[in-house]
Amino acid sequence: MCALKAVLSQTLCRVYQPVLIMTITGGSVKCARSFSEAAHVRNTLRWDLSPDEFRSQTESLITRVKKFYDNVGSLNLDDVSVENTLETLAEAKLEYASSRHVLDFPQFVFPSKEIRSASTEADKTLADFDVEISMREDVFKRLTALQAKLQVDVSPEGKRFLDRLVTLGRRKGLHLSKEVQEQIKVTSKLISELCIEFNKNINEDNTSLVFSEHELGGLADSYLSGLERTADGRYKVTLEYPHYYPLMKRCHNPETRRKMETAFHSRCKEVNSTILEQLIQLRAKVSSLLGYSSHANYVLEINMARNACNVSDFLDTFYETLKPIGIKERKYILALKKRECLMRGQHFDGIINAWDLPYYMNQVEQCKFAVNKDKLIEYFPLHVVTEGLFSIYQELLGLTFSEVEHAHVWHHDVKLYSARDTDTGQEIGHFYLDLHPREGKYGHAACFGLQPGGRGPDGKRRLPVAAMVANFTKPRKNWPSLLQHHEVETYFHEFGHVMHEICSKATYSEFSGTLVETDFVEVPSQMLENWVWEKEPLRRMSRHYKDGSPIPEDLLDKLIASRVANTGLMNLRQVVLSKVDQTLHSSSFADTAQVFTKHYQDILGVPATPDTNMTASFSHLAGGYDGQYYSYLWSEVYSADIFFSRFKNEGIMNPKVGKEYRKVILETGGSVDGMVMLKSFLGRTPNQDAFFQCKGLTKSH
Repeated sequence: MCALKAVLSQTLCRVYQPVLIMTITGGSVKCARSFSEAAHVRNTLRWDLSPDEFRSQTESLITRVKKFYDNVGSLNLDDVSVENTLETLAEAKLEYASSRHVLDFPQFVFPSKEIRSASTEADKTLADFDVEISMREDVFKRLTALQAKLQVDVSPEGKRFLDRLVTLGRRKGLHLSKEVQEQIKVTSKLISELCIEFNKNINEDNTSLVFSEHELGGLADSYLSGLERTADGRYKVTLEYPHYYPLMKRCHNPETRRKMETAFHSRCKEVNSTILEQLIQLRAKVSSLLGYSSHANYVLEINMARNACNVSDFLDTFYETLKPIGIKERKYILALKKRECLMRGQHFDGIINAWDLPYYMNQVEQCKFAVNKDKLIEYFPLHVVTEGLFSIYQELLGLTFSEVEHAHVWHHDVKLYSARDTDTGQEIGHFYLDLHPREGKYGHAACFGLQPGGRGPDGKRRLPVAAMVANFTKPRKNWPSLLQHHEVETYFHEFGHVMHEICSKATYSEFSGTLVETDFVEVPSQMLENWVWEKEPLRRMSRHYKDGSPIPEDLLDKLIASRVANTGLMNLRQVVLSKVDQTLHSSSFADTAQVFTKHYQDILGVPATPDTNMTASFSHLAGGYDGQYYSYLWSEVYSADIFFSRFKNEGIMNPKVGKEYRKVILETGGSVDGMVMLKSFLGRTPNQDAFFQCKGLTKSH
């Protein structure tokens, strides 16, 4: 989950903000995990399963977990207790979450297509099982009986866990008739299968286009040298991030950009458009059976926003604030386009096309802020950014990272690290970094929880494990991996999710790390993006790849000033995607391409490219953010308040504030409400002032 910002990414491609991969587990949307006691992660996380082992281990896991549920479901209602009901289910959930990800994670990262397919099949089988265990009416009755008799012999977190299980049971219709339950079960299984298929189609897409050197005019030699050549000397350009985004921002041939934009937003168009439209109908059916007016209202009930009306009001307020800024920015872009068309002898059509936006937004940065992107990228070699990022996170949060040597990983590019508390030396978790693209790999940037933290049945704590997956340019002979500034921001954001995962101290795995309200989950990592817009952190994570020299002061000043570039259009893009999501999930059926086209034109003021359907590759809609994409904007309001109210005021590298943040926000996980955490850390109710100030939309007081 998370944030590709800066000109193009924040505006046009932020739909591909790293998202936490979600699966339907235990009746709720939650992050997929996997088992290993972090202290022995090298021995227990296996990445060498054969296809047959995927099948056998999937069956074994289902058998083990089902036994826990059977034991609870067979209890006499008068005999239920915290120990034999609540703690048994806690153990079952930890066992399940702790074993699952070895089976369902490889589909996103494994080099072998055969293994990816085996993992996908395991995920489908487990998704069906998720529905089965989430709809155990016998278990639900024991939980409600325990809830009715429970007085004070349980911790606040234990009571929250019990209340959550009962709530989730009701949200699965376990208080309704058998006939309705069966309809919900069958439909929910189909939804899970379709979501897996939707994302598999995107991951396996390997579309590429071929262009001549002339058609790639405006792109740097360093870009061209990284492309595969065809037999006739032309260049093969894929739709992977390191190829697509630089081309869209720098290529001055509009026809090349049009072809790329058309291909990018036509990925899986036929098959995934059909799947998404099926999902919309099926989700609406389940919501109706449960008594909700729409799927949006169903999913929002347990979020901070509570209902679709509140989300609509929130987005409408944003739109009204941003609308005049967007109009002004479009006029400026149109003037830039007219000037360039005259200069290059190209036809000026008088409109801003979808393939024009990233290119001219990049021009805005150059014209208004004079940010030299070609020069800037030379100061962000990946290994230097990683070194600086580690330094900042360790100092701020009181942690120490060390690479695990000879770690068992799924690809030789992957590295494993141990994290310890600096003061006590106690190990708190492990994390993997998988940072470069390869065929069949998950195409965006994401944090995957591989093992939740939580108390085991032996009373000892299971430590959390996470993986950051990204697609930064691979180093080549005599040429290191160099990051665009927006990629540095993505790195900081995703690593923020990693910290949220491994700093968790929740007792129950159900509340580990990022298992918070969906519209709160982005808050911690979005907050940490601010460090890549401040001088001291930027100096720490940068130096020239050739001579190690620092970024020149004037270039640094221009970069920081450019943060407000294209503010209106970037945030209006987020409003578009949020409105599309809300519209689709407030309906019982929809023409997805038509809905996107309408909102894109009405809100952003730009026509969608004909014969494309961006929603067919909108992975959030099949990855746990259905009806909840607004949460990126929603949570950014809170993250800005945290940064400017505490860190900016008290010192962005102030370890006292950093450790308080770690304790109040990161360690707590989902064991308390997001709003409670915010009020505790801020010392007051949060507000929107800081968000609009940092976007340059209001004057600072």
